[in-house]
Amino acid sequence: MNLEQKIFKKLLEVPKGQITTYGELAKAVGLKNGQRAVGKIMNKNPYPVIIPCHRVVMSTGKIGGYAYGEHIKTKMLNDEGIEIKDGKILDWENRVYRF
Repeated sequence: MNLEQKIFKKLLEVPKGQITTYGELAKAVGLKNGQRAVGKIMNKNPYPVIIPCHRVVMSTGKIGGYAYGEHIKTKMLNDEGIEIKDGKILDWENRVYRF
């Protein structure tokens, strides 16, 4: 299994209504300081509906980028019950998923 596959497989563990960070996901697959690598892999996600890359956000609580635009990412997260104000996730501690 290559790194991309490991990251995608790990991301499948994040349930609807929760989010994780690029850093948490990197750590979960054994990457140190791998946030950028995770971001690049998320950007090239060939299965955006199946592999929920919209659930990966910045450690600051900001939603971060999305291949289809931040407004789409915001809508997808809202649809899963995550509240966002001014590009930041509300109720952060109860929403973040730890591997």
